[in-house]
Amino acid sequence: MAVYRFGRWAMEARAPVKPMASKVYGGLRLALELVTHNTIHREAKIGEGFTLLHGGSVHIHPGSVIGERVTIMHEVTLGTNTNPQRTDNGAPVIGDDVFIGAGAKILGPVRIGDGAVIAANSLVLADVPAGATAAGVPARILRFNGRDQAS
Repeated sequence: MAVYRFGRWAMEARAPVKPMASKVYGGLRLALELVTHNTIHREAKIGEGFTLLHGGSVHIHPGSVIGERVTIMHEVTLGTNTNPQRTDNGAPVIGDDVFIGAGAKILGPVRIGDGAVIAANSLVLADVPAGATAAGVPARILRFNGRDQAS
């Protein structure tokens, strides 16, 4: 996260610092990607309290927005949906206090509501309301506000 935060700072820095800071960021990001296989673009907007547990092979699209106190496990992708039949191929928006399990893929212009839980290895292609638990491929809502959902 330190490299991401430095990259955000470098992106908004003024001349004459910006060019050198951006080059330093590029080198740091490349080294970190080679070691961890994480790709967290500085253009992504990530809130305070973000936690990357067991980080490895995490990919966060530059257009992603992540709220505060979000926890992401390893092998998670927040990316665009490149389905040629869709025209709204934007990146995900993740609310506050969200947990995203290992191997989950959240693709396209979907919104994950505050306090939601995305189960491990789920494929999320549609919005998940606040307080809901989503699981499966494709993901469906299993619990909503503490109540099990009918099958």
